[in-house]
Amino acid sequence: MKANMGSMDRIIRIVLAVVLAALYFTGVISGTLGIVVVVVAAVFALTSLISFCPLYPILGINTCDTKK
Repeated sequence: MKANMGSMDRIIRIVLAVVLAALYFTGVISGTLGIVVVVVAAVFALTSLISFCPLYPILGINTCDTKK
C-alpha cells in the first residue's frame, strides 16, 4: 500500500475520531447510531495511522505531498 494521505488529512481524521469516540463514551450518542459512530471513528483512526485510505484510489484522490 502506497501512502495517499497527507499530514493535514491525517490530523483531521484523528481529531474526528477522538471527537466521535468521546461523544459515544460520554453517552451523547448511543444505540445503533453509537455503534456506527464508533466504527467510523475506528476506521478514521486506522486509516490515519497507516496513511492509506482505500477509497482514495477509487475516487482518484491523493492528498500525500511526496515528491515524485
